[in-house]
Amino acid sequence: MKPVKAFRIHWAFVCAGLAFFALFATAADWPQFMGPARDGVSPETGLAHTWPSDGPKVLWTLPLGQGYASPSVRDGEVYVLDRVDQKQDVLRCLGLNDGKELWNFAYDAPGDLSHDGSRTAPTIDDKNVYTVGALGNFYCIDRKTHKPVWNKNLVADFGGEKPGWGVVQAPSLYKDLVIVSAMAKEGCIVVAYKKDSGEAAWKSEVLGVLGYSTPVVTKLAGVDQVVMVAACKKGGGSPGKVAGLNPDTGATLWSYDGFQCFIPIPYPTTLPDDRLFITGGYGAGSCMIQVKQQDGKFTVKEMFKTADCGSQIQQPLFYKDYLYINSNSNEREDGMMCMSLDGAIKWKTKDSWFTTTFERGPLMLADGLIYNLDGKKGVLYLLDPSPAEFKKIAELKVLGGKEIWSPMALSQGKLLVRSQSEMKCLDVKTP
Repeated sequence: MKPVKAFRIHWAFVCAGLAFFALFATAADWPQFMGPARDGVSPETGLAHTWPSDGPKVLWTLPLGQGYASPSVRDGEVYVLDRVDQKQDVLRCLGLNDGKELWNFAYDAPGDLSHDGSRTAPTIDDKNVYTVGALGNFYCIDRKTHKPVWNKNLVADFGGEKPGWGVVQAPSLYKDLVIVSAMAKEGCIVVAYKKDSGEAAWKSEVLGVLGYSTPVVTKLAGVDQVVMVAACKKGGGSPGKVAGLNPDTGATLWSYDGFQCFIPIPYPTTLPDDRLFITGGYGAGSCMIQVKQQDGKFTVKEMFKTADCGSQIQQPLFYKDYLYINSNSNEREDGMMCMSLDGAIKWKTKDSWFTTTFERGPLMLADGLIYNLDGKKGVLYLLDPSPAEFKKIAELKVLGGKEIWSPMALSQGKLLVRSQSEMKCLDVKTP
């Protein structure tokens, strides 16, 4: 073989290898609710920063039962919890590339719900899938055998009652534990089970009234902890807490009672300098606290409170020192909002040229872009996040129906969105 030809062949293999490595390095799984770090942010790059007039290509569409459960993705497999005819919960595993069902696991779960349907995303590790159905059925499913490893019920096992809108829990993983909030008779508690056996590991003290928030694992003041928002009783008489728990024992490290919401849904957003941003609907507003530790003792400082911002359902996004929030709830709709970390509102779409409020739709950040899905109209917007002004890049009508509130998921340049009747996969990579 001539030297020049040999060099060309060698260089072709090098280029192919580098291209494969670049693809692998910039693609990421979305293995749980709100992404790898549960902050609504994807580490993926190489996404299209503009769209053609007809929008990104729809790769596949899958009919689903009524619901709000968002998908999770790992190893090229999409997992979504479906609910069929108010009788069964069905965990479906799909191929990410074509949407074809690879397998499913169904169990009987008869019962009516207000705003019926599935609720939250599965959580996936290398071996198992962890799901919580709307009636509290908590399953660990083996990804290879497709059979249950163990199961619990977060209502019946604790003598509680099903909340009016069902059980809304997206399991959190920590070391060898899986952590959720149980619907106990005495109120809101957080519980941990051994991942592989389902053996009870610990349960927290009562933190307040039952709600719809889910515990999230984060690090504050240099210490891993589980942060939970518990509800207060409507009309007063029984306050709720925001608390940080020891993830190994469930012991309370600190608590804060300055945020009171009788129907909390979003969990706190972790920010630099050991701060948490907490928001809710139903008049609860928003606040920011800072958690500090000295000699093993934790203290909580309230940084600010505001009634001018409140997200009823969706998690805020944090990007380059600013929060981006769909500040919408039953009592008011301010639209999308940008807030600095001192609580100053930089802009909101309600007061701008752009009159769409996004209702209670989800938003996501990836590759320096925000995807915001209008919860009422099913229009997906591609946005350039800026504290100076609201900047729209493109838009596309992607879904129909009402209450399009399910959070999105992103993996390998494929964006998953769902309505009350179907899920779609969009190709949002750079062509």
